[in-house]
Amino acid sequence: MRLTTHFVSMLLVLVWSTTAASRTSQSEIPIYSYRIVAKYPHDPQAFTQGLIFENGFLYESTGLRGQSSVRKVRLETGAILQKLDLPPEVFGEGLTDRGNQLLVLTWTSNVGYVLDRAGLAVTGIFAYPGEGWGLTRSPDAIFMSDGSSRIRLLDPKSLQERARIEVTDRGAPVVRLNELEWVKGEIFANVWETDRIARIDPKSGKVVGWIDLGGLNGKSVLFKKGDAVLNGIAYDSTRDRLFVTGKLWPELYEIKLIPKSH
Repeated sequence: MRLTTHFVSMLLVLVWSTTAASRTSQSEIPIYSYRIVAKYPHDPQAFTQGLIFENGFLYESTGLRGQSSVRKVRLETGAILQKLDLPPEVFGEGLTDRGNQLLVLTWTSNVGYVLDRAGLAVTGIFAYPGEGWGLTRSPDAIFMSDGSSRIRLLDPKSLQERARIEVTDRGAPVVRLNELEWVKGEIFANVWETDRIARIDPKSGKVVGWIDLGGLNGKSVLFKKGDAVLNGIAYDSTRDRLFVTGKLWPELYEIKLIPKSH
């Protein structure tokens, strides 16, 4: 009886310790809400896939076969200043810049396009296996998502894959990683069909924070449509501005992050 009681006591201590450790681990990942700083017009016909802010303008890639494009957009008015239609058989995906060039993925065509940013003209192509979803870059690497929990690291010159990062939240893989953006040394990633953005440490792959954008567009009937999901993150590093939008959304938002819980 004494042995049994001791065993049960030890078991309870172990369970408590494990639970406490789990709570501690969870509390170490902050969750952020948002404050809307400004609203800007956004093309409600744009099935947004990639979004960046460079030299005072937005550059956006859109999807759907027969409607895929890359465009240069004036932030303040939403006016499309330049537009390149992609081949009708491809489904456009993520976008990033590389110096004076833009790189844009396609979903299942296994090919990406290199564009001259000034003229939005195709100057080359590059190949990759599997699906293409999102793109972003750091000063020395290009990151690519494919809808899984892994982010590919591409050589910025050759665009050949050189490694992969497994993205995890407290040890569990985070799947459906979509549009990507490099923000102050972290990768921000939309999680497809959710209102959440994961903040990812590019070295470890661990999620170091979650951004909860729930309710950002809840008042509009449009956003009840199945495909009109959150997707599109752009960062203005010069003025420290964060922009978000979604597929078929009529507005783009500048937001500030607010700690929600720890």
